[in-house]
Amino acid sequence: MTQSGFSRIRSFLNQLSGSDEKIAHYILNHENEVQKMTIQEMADATSLSTATISRFVKRIGYGSFREFSLSLAISTSTNNTFFGEINEQDDKHQIIQKVFSGAENALKATNEVINDDDLATAADWIASARKVGFFGIGGSSLVAFNAYHKFLRTPVQGFQHPDYDIQVMEAVRMTNEDVALVISHSGRNHDTLAVMQHLQSHGVKTIAITAFPNSEIAKNADLVLASAAEEVNIRSESMSSLIAQLTIVDTLFTLVGVQMGDKTSAVVDEIRDAIEQTRK
Repeated sequence: MTQSGFSRIRSFLNQLSGSDEKIAHYILNHENEVQKMTIQEMADATSLSTATISRFVKRIGYGSFREFSLSLAISTSTNNTFFGEINEQDDKHQIIQKVFSGAENALKATNEVINDDDLATAADWIASARKVGFFGIGGSSLVAFNAYHKFLRTPVQGFQHPDYDIQVMEAVRMTNEDVALVISHSGRNHDTLAVMQHLQSHGVKTIAITAFPNSEIAKNADLVLASAAEEVNIRSESMSSLIAQLTIVDTLFTLVGVQMGDKTSAVVDEIRDAIEQTRK
């Protein structure tokens, strides 16, 4: 799906500084106005030069201001409470609605950010790999385990373990016939980056799932699948991002399962029969 410019700015926001940060905040705080602005009008509004605006646009991945301007019209998101900032004054009903809205908006924004062709490529790599490793530290290890658990229902040979040392050991045993799915919300976790470097040194194809496509982990990956979610005050571990990443995993599982067809069905049937025996 084509990506909204607003969603892309949000995914880069924590990595911007100086003039870039100023431009980003101006755009997010004036969403209706900026959709109709020329580059000169935006420069005047932010008290910056057109060259600075142009560099910002290219830094977040657009070839020209025209391309960026068109992307702003794709969808008009809400204000900076997009993922439902929770306040102490909120009653129980408001909190519940904000949590559910945050999850819903995270999925919608991720659908705007993520590239269908990249998802298809990732699925092809996984389906043809000798072995697939699912890597993540801390909260991201939950997504990695979920991926491993799902892909057990396919012919894919997988690996997952929450311990960092064991992840490193597995990474150095993988080869260029293998694929690694590396999950990190921030894309800045030092342990995850170290695992990524071991994988690369052994020629392993790496797919990163992260909310920050300009992070170090994303820059080092062969393919990036970007989720879109913002952290809010109470939910500091970004539960919305977790939901978005789980959905990316589910999409990959479905694509691979369909691609492998009858082989997947045979594995599912055998697993179902084995589990059913435990319930007698």
